Amino acid sequence: MELFYLIQLDNGSRYLTTGSNELALKCNDWCVVRKDFYQDYGQVIRIKNSSKEDPKSLPSIMRKATVHDKGVANENLMRGKSALRTTEKSVERLNLPMNLLNAHYSFDGKLILIQFTAEERVDFRELVKELMQIFNTRIELRQIGVRDETALCGGIGICGQELCCRRFLTEFASINVRMAKEQDLSLTPATISGSCGRLKCCLKYEHDGYLELEKGMPRRGELCECSEGRGRVIDRNLLTQKLTLQLESGKNMIFCRDEVTSKTASKRSRGEDANTNS
Repeated sequence: MELFYLIQLDNGSRYLTTGSNELALKCNDWCVVRKDFYQDYGQVIRIKNSSKEDPKSLPSIMRKATVHDKGVANENLMRGKSALRTTEKSVERLNLPMNLLNAHYSFDGKLILIQFTAEERVDFRELVKELMQIFNTRIELRQIGVRDETALCGGIGICGQELCCRRFLTEFASINVRMAKEQDLSLTPATISGSCGRLKCCLKYEHDGYLELEKGMPRRGELCECSEGRGRVIDRNLLTQKLTLQLESGKNMIFCRDEVTSKTASKRSRGEDANTNS
């Protein structure tokens, strides 16, 4: 039976592979992988029985790592650090606007993968030629974004847990400011931005739930009828379904959603339900 294994390399990169359950691999085990024209060495992070990916298009695990394999991998790790220092000198000499992150040697030494960040696209053709002459092997330079960089480096979020991008996310969903608005969050950068400086990935997790809570809920500024008369919504809490109204007398009072009536919210809710049914 073929299983799907999420593998992590020494540079933090991750990709999905396939392998037989006869390999008896467990999470945190190390293995040797066949990928394209070279072999790689990585650690099993997650095991799945199924995936949307086509197994034939994925790299395959050759074997569970032996003591000898681990020795070769440690040597490659040191070679990668040395290659990074050499590359930094070449980048400085060529005056290229790029920030090098790491250099990874494939298990069989047929490829050196160098990851970097930059403000814009960089023409690194001259750098690749120079590095191929120095290392006498194939060179792959990969520019990654700030989100990918944060996933490689890791860290702790304001929730107190390891960053989602480092812990379990394998791809980044599309996120926009509208999601934060619909969750009644403060739009200050410190509130809605993650460690990478971009919008937090977790804004996507509960977005659909907040849209459900929004249905029939009066918005800020709307006039509502309540047991105390008429008032305008000055604050609300979607999770608790409570509203703060400023009454015509100037007094502020808190009411549950069911205790107030808003014609505008009712019309909006019916319209949303009609769009959903259609």
